[in-house]
Amino acid sequence: MEKIHEIAEFGKKLMALENIEESLELIAQEAKRLVSADRCSIFIVDKEDGMLWTRLSDGIGRIVISLDSGIVGDTYQKKEPQIVNSPYDDPRFLPNIDKKSGYVTKNILTVPIFDSKREVIGVIQLLNKFRRDFEEKDLNAVTFFANYVSGSLELVLMSEKKA
Repeated sequence: MEKIHEIAEFGKKLMALENIEESLELIAQEAKRLVSADRCSIFIVDKEDGMLWTRLSDGIGRIVISLDSGIVGDTYQKKEPQIVNSPYDDPRFLPNIDKKSGYVTKNILTVPIFDSKREVIGVIQLLNKFRRDFEEKDLNAVTFFANYVSGSLELVLMSEKKA
């Protein structure tokens, strides 16, 4: 019950923001805190160009991948969350991003973010849970969280398209 209260408090902060960068930063920080992860990237869906891209990626610049690339792309395609606790053993994993950044990914949790029409508008990717692997309870918490932030994210993305 405490986690739900914390998420509700977070929601009040999120609703006060109008800028996508600030919104994504707040969402990423809260997602990391929720499951004790080291990094969080929020991939935004660009159907026109067939890409998933990040405005925010802890520690590295913008990441751009195709809609069917990597574990994030698979999460987008399947429209379901995933836990990968041995990414280097998973053929979907994109090790070139680690090579470029110097970061070593130990485990991954991805969760789709749906809009009001149940279309995937983004994917939350969390990396490297502290002291252990991601578990089902982490997946459930981030899925709840993604559903909670989806309306705010949808509004921010829509207002940005109009600008």
